[in-house]
Amino acid sequence: MTESPQITMIDRIAGATLADGSRVDVTIADGRIAAVTPATAVPATGAHDLSGYMLLGAAAEPHAHLDKALSWDAIRSPMGDLRAAIAAWRVYAETMTVADVTERARTQVLRMLRNGTTAIRTHVDVLLGDAPLRGVEALVSIREELAALVDIEIVALAGPDVPTAHLEAALDAGADAVGGASHLADDPIADLHRLLDVAERRGVPVDLHTDEGLAAAVTLDAYARRTRGWSQNRSAGHCVRLGTLDEPVRDEVIAEVVASGVGIIANPITNLSLQGWGVPVATPRGIAPARTLLGAGARFAAGADNVRDPFNPLGRGDALETAMLLVVAAHLTADEAYTAVSAGAREVMGLPEAGVLVGARADLLAVRADSLVQAIAEAPADRLVIRGGRVVAATTTEGWVAAP
Repeated sequence: MTESPQITMIDRIAGATLADGSRVDVTIADGRIAAVTPATAVPATGAHDLSGYMLLGAAAEPHAHLDKALSWDAIRSPMGDLRAAIAAWRVYAETMTVADVTERARTQVLRMLRNGTTAIRTHVDVLLGDAPLRGVEALVSIREELAALVDIEIVALAGPDVPTAHLEAALDAGADAVGGASHLADDPIADLHRLLDVAERRGVPVDLHTDEGLAAAVTLDAYARRTRGWSQNRSAGHCVRLGTLDEPVRDEVIAEVVASGVGIIANPITNLSLQGWGVPVATPRGIAPARTLLGAGARFAAGADNVRDPFNPLGRGDALETAMLLVVAAHLTADEAYTAVSAGAREVMGLPEAGVLVGARADLLAVRADSLVQAIAEAPADRLVIRGGRVVAATTTEGWVAAP
């Protein structure tokens, strides 16, 4: 399917099915939901008939790597080794151009938009060498180019060996937030405070890769304590180690997280792929403890993370794929899983409420399915994507099966 230059306004939807099974008509005004009423027998004239479709709040992606997306075929790093993937990526990045990042990122954003994602938070590596901001430059240009279609937030990902001055330069160049991976540093707590010092001084949000490994250093509790009372949005991605701590220690860390208000972002596809290779019997699941976090009242979201790059050779850039993995690997219900990739993701990202609620922003995803479970299970391709009351993507399919 090709991208159309036309953006269509929509003010009435008829006959859509909500996640609770009810059929409704929806009125949209000024980009927001003005009314949600029981569906009428005959659609009103001019209404967009969505009979046979589930109508959901649009997905939001809280943890992407658009600078790395779709680079697997060019790199093909060893599977199941986080540090080997980092090393392979850095070798490739030495010769990577702004044009290369821009092309791959654009392709990935439009694919995610077609699948129903209208807001993306992407990390971008602050690179080593003489041109550390190539990725930042590319993603800033993509953010501007696609601003009418999708909201993009950029997190400057500064590894432990990236100079602080280069992180500051990335913020000056248009990155929105501070990111990093302190658990990989020789002194994780010192690197954590280095990154938080920058965020505090600049007054910008923070989204850190945190404790990504079954036996990784534990920095999440120190992160939560240091930032308690901060006004800017804060979140922690991965948090795999949190799922392997003894229960009393785990619960103490989660209590710190809840008290501080740090959002947790699980990344099931990449962490299930990367983690556990060295444990051949009763292999642990590489995923943050979603059920426990939700039970404790933590802000919780989930993202697709890496898509077909050195860290994960697979992925469709589809929030329904992430939701499916949360049901299978994290034992969430379908409702909980889809919330984590839609309303929960928007809340962790600090975005305004969206969905089929009066007053909410009309960012919506219609999927041809009879129930949310069917939508997550089958991930039907037939979809309509609405952002702020405007149709920004649509996919329809045809198929046949030969008669016996």
